[in-house]
Amino acid sequence: MSAPLVVGVPTEVKDNENRVALQPDGAAELVHHGHRVLVQAGAGAGSRFTDAEFAAAGAEVVDGADAVFAAADLIVKVKEPVASEHHRFREGQQLFTYLHLAADRELTDFLLARRIDSIAYETVQTPDGRLPLLTPMSEVAGRMAVQAAAHHLESPAGGSGVLLGGVPGTPAAKVTIIGGGVSGTEAAKIAVGMRAIVRVFDTNPSRLAYLSDVFEGRLDLVTPNRTRLAQYVAESDVLIGAVLVPGAKAPKIVSREMIASMRPGSVAVDIAIDQGGCFETSRPTTHAQPTYVEEGVVHYCVANIPGAVARTSTLALTSATLPHLVTVADRGVRGAAKASPALAKGLTTLDGQLVSAPVAAAHDLPLADAAALLG
Repeated sequence: MSAPLVVGVPTEVKDNENRVALQPDGAAELVHHGHRVLVQAGAGAGSRFTDAEFAAAGAEVVDGADAVFAAADLIVKVKEPVASEHHRFREGQQLFTYLHLAADRELTDFLLARRIDSIAYETVQTPDGRLPLLTPMSEVAGRMAVQAAAHHLESPAGGSGVLLGGVPGTPAAKVTIIGGGVSGTEAAKIAVGMRAIVRVFDTNPSRLAYLSDVFEGRLDLVTPNRTRLAQYVAESDVLIGAVLVPGAKAPKIVSREMIASMRPGSVAVDIAIDQGGCFETSRPTTHAQPTYVEEGVVHYCVANIPGAVARTSTLALTSATLPHLVTVADRGVRGAAKASPALAKGLTTLDGQLVSAPVAAAHDLPLADAAALLG
C-alpha cells in the first residue's frame, strides 16, 4: 500500500444529478484503510444520506467544492466533470468516475492538459468481458427508459396517446429495442411486463440465444439488416437505443429517415446518448427539460437517466465501485492499474497522455502505450 490518500467527494453538479459517489459505509471502509475522506456538505442529500451519517462514518464534512478539490489527492465522482468544475482540478490530481470521453473532446483535452490521471468506471472490465461498474447503472437506465417512454406516450406529455400494454379490445404498443445487452435486456423485461409487443435487435447470435431462453418466446428476437430495421422502426410506438461499444462513440444505427417514418407522437429513448447517441436525431437533454420533438417523434435523450432515482442508483453504484475504489485509494491510479487488470482496462489518461484506444480513435488523437507509462 502506498501512502494514505485524501479522497474527495464533491456534490454532483450536472443537471438534476442527485447521486453521490460514496455512501457513509464506503467512507468508513476508506477510513479503516487509513485514508482521509472529505465530503462536501450536502453531497449525499439527493440520495438521502445526511452529513451526520458521513461524519459518524469518519469522513470530514467540509463546506464548498473548493475545499474538497484543494485538499484531495483523489477525486471520486459519479458523472464526468462539467466545465464549471474544471478550474478546481490541480495538475496531477487523480480522478475516478464515469467519463464517456469518446463523446466529449473538450473534457478529453482538459484532462490531458491538466495531467489528470483518470480511470473511467464505464471501461473497467474483468477478464471475462464483464463491465462491473457500468452494469448497475445500465440496469437502472434500461428499466427507466421504458417508464419514461410510457409517460411520454401520454397525450398531455405530447405523445400519441397510446397505452403501452393496451387493454382488451385495443392493440398494445410496439416497442423496438436496439441492442440486447444489459440495458436492452432490462428494458425488455419492463416492456414485456407491461404487456407491450417487444422486438429486440442484436448482432450477436449467442446473445439472442440467451434472450430466447430468458424470455421464453415472449418477445421477437431479430438479427438486424437495414431493410428489416427500417420496417420495425416505422411500426414502433416506442424505439429504445441501447447500443454499447465499450469506451467508444456509439454508432448511428437509426437514420433521420427512419425516425421520420414513425407515427407522430411516437417516442424515441436513446440510452446511448452519453456516448454520443445511436439515432441521427439525438442530442443530449436534461431531467429539467427531458424531451424535444424531431421529425414528429418525441425524443428522450437524458444523459444521466439513473440520477432520477438517486437513492436506488447510489446504492447500486457504490456497492459495485467500493472494492475498486479501495484499490485505487490504497495504490493510487498508477498502482491500481498495475495491480488490477480490470482497472487497467479503465485507465484513460495518465501523465498527460491518452491511453484509451476508443477515445483516441473517436478524436483522432495520439495513443500512448499504457504499459510503457506504468513501467
